[in-house]
Amino acid sequence: MALISSNLGGGRRSNIFDPFSLDIWDPFEGFPFSSVLANVPSNTDRETPAFVSTRIDWKETPQAHILKADLPGLKKEDVKVEVEEGSVLQISGERNREQEEKNDKWHRVERSSGKFLRRFRLPENAKMDEVKASMENGVLTVTVPKEEVKKPEVKAIEISG
Repeated sequence: MALISSNLGGGRRSNIFDPFSLDIWDPFEGFPFSSVLANVPSNTDRETPAFVSTRIDWKETPQAHILKADLPGLKKEDVKVEVEEGSVLQISGERNREQEEKNDKWHRVERSSGKFLRRFRLPENAKMDEVKASMENGVLTVTVPKEEVKKPEVKAIEISG
């Protein structure tokens, strides 16, 4: 049930007590000039990190693992959900930047664009061949059913003597 980082440079744990928490490391986090970077003109090829590191909720119910991602403005054709060997679930997609007209003057660009990729290693009890995904109102829901937990059979042994 570990999160596999999509950042090749490594990561940092957002919660040191949660061994499965691994976020993308931002070397400029907390620096005074980081707010200045938000006003960089849109003609640079800078992608908005908010979309690149799309946040995903993962909950486990008795029947399934359910992952939800907010992907406003994306169609289901813009998103891929794939299953890899070793119980790895991969969710990826891309939001293209809005076309710029020559006469347009942008005052602010805050909506995110670019590619995202998230990978999750699911536990052994996940039925990877029965994964289902749906998209409604910009929310992607991926449901991974769980195998029934077989209770160990207990056999009473008669004590002689």
